[in-house]
Amino acid sequence: MAGSTFGTLFKITTWGESHGAGVGVVVDGCPAGLSLCEDDIQKFLNRRKPGQSRYTTPRKEIDAVEILSGVFEGKTTGTPISMLVRNQNQRSKDYSEIASYYRPGHADLTFDLKYGFRDYRGGGRSSGRETIGRVAAGAIACKILDQLGIKILTYTKSIGDITADPACFDRSVIMENPFYMPDADAAKKAGEFLEECMKNEDSSGGSIECVIQNMPAGIGEPVFEKLSANLGKAILSIGAVKAFEIGDGTAVAHALGHTNNDQYTRDPDGKIIKLTNHSGGILGGISDGSDIFLRVSVKPTPSISREQSTITKDGGSRQISVKGRHDPVIVPRAVVVVESMAAITLVDMLMCSITSNMTNLERFFRK
Repeated sequence: MAGSTFGTLFKITTWGESHGAGVGVVVDGCPAGLSLCEDDIQKFLNRRKPGQSRYTTPRKEIDAVEILSGVFEGKTTGTPISMLVRNQNQRSKDYSEIASYYRPGHADLTFDLKYGFRDYRGGGRSSGRETIGRVAAGAIACKILDQLGIKILTYTKSIGDITADPACFDRSVIMENPFYMPDADAAKKAGEFLEECMKNEDSSGGSIECVIQNMPAGIGEPVFEKLSANLGKAILSIGAVKAFEIGDGTAVAHALGHTNNDQYTRDPDGKIIKLTNHSGGILGGISDGSDIFLRVSVKPTPSISREQSTITKDGGSRQISVKGRHDPVIVPRAVVVVESMAAITLVDMLMCSITSNMTNLERFFRK
């Protein structure tokens, strides 16, 4: 299977299946000398692991990471960093029945059409459990960005029709509710809404926002390696993500030029700044030094108990109710996955941008 590697200089390869022995990632291109331990990775994995509230799958996995290579005496060595998370609570029997039919909203049919064979235990590589490797790699990328003064804030914007009110934005409550919402009242309403979904044997979608602060200007290329395009590729590669926006996103279709353009001025120190940020911090595929603003739409969990129509592998029709342990909403656990893929992309493109002009090369290599 091709397509499990992402990046150019800071490169990650994820591996493993939902109900195999384990899942993990190999990170290649991490600079030597970065302080790194398993606890740095575990903090990120804890944000996506199952069983943390009644609104996530009850599958009990501690998701404990093991660093197998690339770190010595608490520092990265510059060699590939291999990380493993062992699966400990597989219940493959929950999925044995689905070997004979295709679940609506899943990749069962497309895997069979492509490969002629599939791992039906929880979806195999198409399972959300694959994102463990992305998050482990993202933890390393975020450490690198942190040392460069670049910060990422990611949170749930909406669940169903419940949307966080910008006027009530409070970053201190993001980590204090099970939905990672920056609005405590909206989080309470989201819980009530999901209770109704669960009662009706259904699930919900939602949206995630990501704000990148202190990104230097000049990162990204003007044609095929645009920062915006690579961020889109990274985040749209997350299985449950169905749409991606930068800045005003789809709202630009209803805008006028004089309202959509970000006009320039100078701050008291003489620095060029924008009066607005409709572009979301990226112009011509290149970062402009202002905050980068991303928005992501996440589909409802496709595994629901409500009865649905499907077909069997031999062409018959049948009604199904998906059994097993499933999240009524994917969004909260996807927040850290979005953050991780954004961080991985930024680190990779920062590294690639070092060669964009002679000044950069002279700064590093001239003696």
